[in-house]
Parts: sequence; structure tokens; C-alpha cells
Amino acid sequence: MSKKLQREGIWNTIISYAGIVIGYVNTILLFPNYLEPDQVGLTRLLTSVSMMFAQFGALGFVNMSVRYFPYFRNKEERHHGFLFLLLSVPMVGFALITGIFLLFKPVIVDYYQANSPLFVDYYFYIIPLALFTLLFNLFTAYLRSLFKTIVSSFVQDFLLRLLTTLLILAYAVGWMDFQQFVLLYIGINSAIALVLIVYTLWLRQLFLRPSWAGMKLIPLREMLFYGFFTFLGNISVTIITTVDQVMISAYSLSDNGVYTTAFFMTSAIMIPARSIFKIAFPQVAEYWKDQDMIKMEQLYKQITLINLVIGLLLFIGIWANIDNLFSFMPDTYRAGKYVVLFLSMARLIDLATGINGIILATSAKYRWDLLFNVVLAGVTVWTNYYFIPLYGINGAAFASMLSYVLINLLRLFFVQWVYRIQPFAWSSVTITVIAAVALGTSYLLPYLGNSYLDIAVRSLLITLIYSSLTLGLNVFPALNEWLKKIVYSITGVSL
Repeated sequence: MSKKLQREGIWNTIISYAGIVIGYVNTILLFPNYLEPDQVGLTRLLTSVSMMFAQFGALGFVNMSVRYFPYFRNKEERHHGFLFLLLSVPMVGFALITGIFLLFKPVIVDYYQANSPLFVDYYFYIIPLALFTLLFNLFTAYLRSLFKTIVSSFVQDFLLRLLTTLLILAYAVGWMDFQQFVLLYIGINSAIALVLIVYTLWLRQLFLRPSWAGMKLIPLREMLFYGFFTFLGNISVTIITTVDQVMISAYSLSDNGVYTTAFFMTSAIMIPARSIFKIAFPQVAEYWKDQDMIKMEQLYKQITLINLVIGLLLFIGIWANIDNLFSFMPDTYRAGKYVVLFLSMARLIDLATGINGIILATSAKYRWDLLFNVVLAGVTVWTNYYFIPLYGINGAAFASMLSYVLINLLRLFFVQWVYRIQPFAWSSVTITVIAAVALGTSYLLPYLGNSYLDIAVRSLLITLIYSSLTLGLNVFPALNEWLKKIVYSITGVSL
């Protein structure tokens, strides 16, 4: 992994973890205690539907940016009009999806009216939120292609959550009613797109003029064809990631509030992956351009190990403290305990299979990834349709876990079969065993009588055992070397 990639990954991780702390305060302490469960469910549903809306409107051009930008990259030539192309096609797509959204309003209203009428009241709020979500996604992809990922991480993972904290506190002291809260909630979720536009302008990379000569670099037909396939793939991914919330909300917005709260509690597990994937995507595209499969496999294995080392520590920390975390919320939210378990398993499976999705999406075999996603989307809808009526939010979480197992196994075996690369080493098994030992040891510690104290002591115990075994067994040699350099720089002693 290059030094630039490592530096970007470290900063993205630091920002993401700072944001996750604020996010936990919002999700565990503020949202559940100052909003009703159905109001929490509404805010999460608006965000999820707007993300789905934006994905449909993008017409696959978010991924197209990462794949084809290396061929357009030339600042002196204003990147041959690439940004104009990146924005113009999705704006047309957004207009078409907006028309469909308005046309099918009666059907959607009928679906939610009986059990979730609050969503119907805020139906039209989705359109502006979706537009700014689309712009944020497009500029994030553009900046990622420029290897500028820190600001987008900052505004999404830190600034947005900090503004949300201030908004909830303002609502809690009675400075606004719920409708004003929702309007401002949509406002701050939209404003982050404007921050990226201003940042791109500051970088002097806001090149909005078209360049017909630039279209000769890569045939427009090829890019549109790739965009079409990734569009179909994005539809499938969007269904996979949001259908549970959409279907749960049709039964009860309150249940969606509980489900999405549990969902967020597991999001910390994916922080290392999200931070690294942002910069791995363009790096993998460069490797494909150079046909450098040796470095590709090295990156594949290294990212998998990094993800597992951090992700497993976070999982056992969350699960060992799960009852403590729910003690800060109203009793209604305890129904999400096993949602946390199932979704954590899904996220760990995603971590354990590394960047297989990125490798496929940027390769000449990207059509196969589309096939996998389409099949998986069908399985996800069916499993949610089957399990939600039987087991409620636990059924939705179990269906998500099954979906992640299936898609990642399909990608894993396909990448190994076609390209002869796979992400695992014996160190992956070792770190999993270490995590089990640390979690098992934490159960030997009795409850200390105070949730804050218990979390602190239990987490410290887990961290000491986990880190000691990880470093002692040299599971991740790069980490050991990094710590040796730190010790030497501070003490002058070479270990």
C-alpha cells in the first residue's frame, strides 16, 4: 500500500471514529430520549429513501467516475470535460426518477397510510433531499478520483453528525416543533453537498465546461454502456441495503426507529472498511489500467487483514457491552439486541472478504457482479418478505445477514476462480481466535453496578487482551513495525 494511500486511510479513519463517537451520542442518548420511536423511524426512512432515489437517478455514473477518470486525468486540459459529463447524465436521470416518484405517489401512499401515516405527511420532502444526496455522491466520486477523500469524509462522518447533535439539542429545549426539526434535518443533510462543491472550487478543479474532444479518449457509448450495467447493479445494491427499512416501516415506523438504532450501533464495525475503500477504489482502477495483479493481490490481502483486526475488536467491544448500551435508552429499544448480533455478523462477513466487490466492479468482468447483485436483490426481497412477518425486526436482520453471506461468497469464489487471487492468510484465522478469547474473557467479569464504569473497565480488559495477543503473535507485522518506530521516536530505544 502506498504512503499516500496509508496517509489518506489514517486520516479517514480518524475522522470516521471521531464521527462515530458523536453518532453514538446522537443514536443512543439523544434520538431515543427526545424523539418518539416513530419520529426516529421517520428521519431514518427519509434518509434511506433519498439514498435510494439518488442511486436510481445517478444512472450508474458514480462508479463510472472511478473506472474511467484515470483516462481523462489532465488538469491543464480541465480533465477533458469529465466533470460536465459526470454531472449532466445523472441530472437527466434524476428528472426522470422524480417524474416516476410523483406518478406513483398514490401507490406509495396507500402502502404506508394505514401503519405509517407520518411518512405520508413528509412525502415531498424526499425530492430536495435526494437531489442533494445525488450531488454529494457525484462530487465524492469526483474527489475520490482526484485522491482527495478527507474533506468528504469530514463533512459526512463528522460535521453532519455534529450539526445533528446541535439540532436535536435545540429540539430538546423546545426551540422548534417537529416539522421545523425535519426541515432543518433535511437542510443540514443537503448542505454537505454544497461544502464539497465549494471545496472542489477551492481546489480549482470545478471544470464544468464540456469538451467534445475529450469524448474521443473513451467512446461515449462505452461509458454509457458501463453506466447502464452499474446502474442495474446499483439498483440491486440499493434494494439489498434499504429494502429492510422500507418494508419494516410499512408495518410500523416505530419498529423502524428501533431497527435503525440497532443498525447504527453496528456501523462502527465498518469504519475501517469505509475509510479504506474510499481510497482503494481508484487505486484498484489504476492497477487494472496497469494490469498489475501482484500489487492487486497484495492490496487485497492487506486490506482484509486491516479490516479484520479493527472490525473484530469493535464487534467484541459492542457485543460485550450490549446490555449497557441499551440501558441508556427507553426499554422499547431493547427489542433490537439480536438485530445488533445479526447485522454485526453481516458486517464482519463483508470485512472478511475484503475488496472483492471493488475488484469486480472495476474489472472487465463487471457484468458478473451485476448478475450476482440482481440475484441477491431477489433473494433479499424474498427473505425479508418471508422473515419480517414471522420475526419482525429480528427477521429483517437475519435476512440481511443471509444476503451478505451469499453475495460475498459469490464474489469471493468468482474472483479466485477468474483472477487466482484471494484475500485470506493464516493471520485471518489467528485474529478471529484472538477475538473469541478476548470476548470470552470479558464474560468472566461480573457487572460492576454502574453502566459507565462497566463499559470502561470491560472495554479496557478486552482491548488489553486483544492488543497484547495481536502484537505478541505478530498477526499484523506492519502494525508491529509502526509501533516500534513510534517507541523509537519517543524513547530512542530500538525494540
